[in-house]
Amino acid sequence: METKIESVTKQEFMLAVWEELDCESVGARELTEIQAAVGRKYSGSAVDSPAAIARLLADEGAILRHPEVLEYDAKWREARLTREATYSLNFEGFSVAVQSLIECERVRRELEQHQDKQSLAKLRDAMALGRQELLLSAISKDTPESARSEFKEIAGWLEVWLRTPELFVDWLDLRRASPEFRRRFGE
Repeated sequence: METKIESVTKQEFMLAVWEELDCESVGARELTEIQAAVGRKYSGSAVDSPAAIARLLADEGAILRHPEVLEYDAKWREARLTREATYSLNFEGFSVAVQSLIECERVRRELEQHQDKQSLAKLRDAMALGRQELLLSAISKDTPESARSEFKEIAGWLEVWLRTPELFVDWLDLRRASPEFRRRFGE
């Protein structure tokens, strides 16, 4: 739903979108449309929870389909926590790094599908920071030599992810199967 509403506050905007929907009762579909409109107008991070929007609408006389609202809110919060949790990345070894990167790629695709540019930028920043930390660990005299080469290799993986994330999973499979990788790391 593309809205042409001009309003002063985000709350007024949400109420105006609800009025445009022309519905008495509110459930998951209506809350999704209001969240999408807010995300387009303000930003992905400005979107309130379904429960908060439902409370605002109820104060204005909307009839809530409570079980549906509660279920939708729980799913929305779980998805949000999952996305945020993936920003704490683990690159302490090949197997955990692979799992972290595969999960980050899943989240990246989901964020692209929802056109959440702000969260995509945060994910990209987290990956770039992870790469920098790996490179610093790779040159640190306190890091054992075997770990240095692993950290440098994983930093290279992150470089590929940052440049071409849509090709990353296939590239990583090829890289790990390459004779050079197997010779160097014995995987």
